[in-house]
Amino acid sequence: MALKKYSPVTPGTRYRVGNAYAEITTNKPEKSLLAKGRSTGGRNSQGHMTIRNVGGGHKQRYRIIDFKRDKHNVPATVKTIEYDPNRTAFIALLHYADGEKRYIIAPEGLKVGTKIVSGEGVVPEIGNAMPLRDVPLGTLVHNVELHPGKGGCMARSAGTYAQLAAKEGKYGTLRLPSGESRMILLTCIVTIGVVSHSDHSLEVLGKAGRKRWLGRRPRVRGVVMNPVDHPMGGGEGRASGGHPRSRNGLYAKGKKTRNKNKSSSRLILGKKGNKK
Repeated sequence: MALKKYSPVTPGTRYRVGNAYAEITTNKPEKSLLAKGRSTGGRNSQGHMTIRNVGGGHKQRYRIIDFKRDKHNVPATVKTIEYDPNRTAFIALLHYADGEKRYIIAPEGLKVGTKIVSGEGVVPEIGNAMPLRDVPLGTLVHNVELHPGKGGCMARSAGTYAQLAAKEGKYGTLRLPSGESRMILLTCIVTIGVVSHSDHSLEVLGKAGRKRWLGRRPRVRGVVMNPVDHPMGGGEGRASGGHPRSRNGLYAKGKKTRNKNKSSSRLILGKKGNKK
């Protein structure tokens, strides 16, 4: 993929770095795979604000994505690579041999016209989905299931992946970019390849208005609030506010927030940050 550096014609384009969208082949989504996308504005069912900095933004429609890849042994052809406003990665429209259409998360390098398939015993090529037990060691995968049949829920955002490091018994060990190693059942379905749009983190919006178009309202630091609004608020002048902490008083620098008694803790072999 390629990034686009804008000429400083306006103040908003002086520092803007956007995506050239060279991989995108159409701007018209498949109507049968669209659903209503309602915006909450950060409010709950009672109208109370429960999430700050959320609101506004362009109207969006949700694209129904096939995270399960449960249409086994039926070949599909990639018809389009599309932009999805609901996620950082691109999506691909598949036309199956029996006439069904589905969206999937598009991996890096997937081209229009490519034939892909899911199921047991398929070739481990980009875009194919298969049980973890059929994946060769060292392969990069994405859209990883944590529970068989539930659908992929890990490594789905732009540029993410997991690497199969080992197989032992009924579990396979995946190494994540965060440095964490985690055991996954070999019956879980994974997709071969790295998620597309890997340069998403290098983009620069250029102006506050583009952030508002995405539905993000201005974020105010806790240290400039009043004591009634934040634990770090108050003080005379530019007071530091004490130890950095969240609005609820939880320390923000290094405090572990994971539940020690969580059932899946036994499946985590290496903690985050240990990338060696």
